[in-house]
Amino acid sequence: MTSPDPRAPRVILCHKQSTSARLRFLQFADGHVCGLQPFPPLSQLLDETPEEKLLVHPAATVNAAAEYFGLEGQALEAEGEYQAFVEIPEGPVQVFLAYFTDIDPPFEAAEACGAKFIDLTEARGLSEVELGLLRRAYEVLMGG
Repeated sequence: MTSPDPRAPRVILCHKQSTSARLRFLQFADGHVCGLQPFPPLSQLLDETPEEKLLVHPAATVNAAAEYFGLEGQALEAEGEYQAFVEIPEGPVQVFLAYFTDIDPPFEAAEACGAKFIDLTEARGLSEVELGLLRRAYEVLMGG
């Protein structure tokens, strides 16, 4: 079995309640919010898009996340306004943001994979990189 490509794009998954605007992020079983694999230690959030980086469309990453949870492709939708990059030893990695489209978060599908939904206030123990990515996601989703 081959190991995953460390430069593969990552995705942050969230759910925004349409009636209350409650925002929750999915925390994977490994404790990270960037899937489908965590960032290595010493990763750094970049302020700008790297000049040499070829941009990737989010569809494949978002579809892989839906498949991971056993959900249909339309259960997740990419947030087009969000774009971030993280520098890892192998080079820059693109990070997408996707949201669950159902009225309620798919709690059962998450639990079946060992994941859970957390509020932003529950993210304190995450790495500085992931906290920065969540801050940017919050700003895009809540218009801040």
